[in-house]
Amino acid sequence: MAGTSASVVALVGIDGSGKTTQAVRLAAALCAAGVTARYGRNAGGRRFLGRVARKLGRDDAMSLLGRRGLLTVEAVLRWLAIARSLVTARLTGAVAVMDRYTPCQLVSIRAHEGGEWLTRTVRAAYAPFPRPAVIIFLDVPPEVAFHRVEQRGDDHEDIEYLNASYAAYKDVLSDAVHVDGSGDPDAVAQAVWAVVWPVVKRGLAVDVGRS
Repeated sequence: MAGTSASVVALVGIDGSGKTTQAVRLAAALCAAGVTARYGRNAGGRRFLGRVARKLGRDDAMSLLGRRGLLTVEAVLRWLAIARSLVTARLTGAVAVMDRYTPCQLVSIRAHEGGEWLTRTVRAAYAPFPRPAVIIFLDVPPEVAFHRVEQRGDDHEDIEYLNASYAAYKDVLSDAVHVDGSGDPDAVAQAVWAVVWPVVKRGLAVDVGRS
């Protein structure tokens, strides 16, 4: 991965951990504090592909594309989404608040047993992306996440996959800050802010010093 960027913050975690909710809230809070920030939703298209598969009479995206095909398409779509988010933030001088980032694709490959070749290929393809100033792992037990996914009702995740993803995140992430994401959204947002704001302030101070 490329060098660290003070203008990139990433939130990662298993499906149902609250990534999207907290990333949207964080971007809004930064803007309210006078910092230009842009929310980037870096999904891999799995839900969309699932809907397409069901319209075509298949059970899910994997039954339509196969394991390797789905992981490859997902990796390409996520790469394009991350690149777009980074370029847009750079052009507007904004802090990029990333809803999912490169670890999410590595976790998906591992949880779906995509193999070493695909893992190495994705690592190489994603290597040019900068390391975020801070990566926050929203730590939510798989059982809680499963209940949340079922409640929102627009998709479904097997508890076995959530367990595998949770274990993979624990293994893949070495420098992430773990934030308990299982509590009240307001309390989680405050915990995320307590981690991110000092990092963003330091980055702004460095930028001012260079100008």
